[in-house]
Amino acid sequence: MNKGTVATTMMRVVLGIIFLAHGISKLQMGLGNVEGWFSSLGIPGFLAYAVAVLELVGGVMLIAGLFTRYVSLLLAVMLIGAIFTTKLSAGLLGSSEMAGYELDLALMVMAIYLMVAEASPLSVDHVIAKKRSV
Repeated sequence: MNKGTVATTMMRVVLGIIFLAHGISKLQMGLGNVEGWFSSLGIPGFLAYAVAVLELVGGVMLIAGLFTRYVSLLLAVMLIGAIFTTKLSAGLLGSSEMAGYELDLALMVMAIYLMVAEASPLSVDHVIAKKRSV
């Protein structure tokens, strides 16, 4: 395994952990509260449930390296939505009232990288690809 493979694997796992933690946080807040918060921002409340599931399940899938490209695509689209619906007005670094979109932007770029990167040997995707080639 070369350095690039190790770095890509680390990026995938860390991104998965971050999204898993965000999903768990939404569950701890209560999805009804998250739905209310989404609605207060003008975002359809039902999306709170979709986002929570994507963060939870997507996080686990990234950690395992399962369907990494597809999960990364969905997460990147979600992050674009988060930036444009909630964070853009606060600016890159945010203000005293609201965080900026710098973290969302960094996570989005990581997700986009994972969409185009080779499957790591330490991933379920690699195992699936290997079985298909046999």
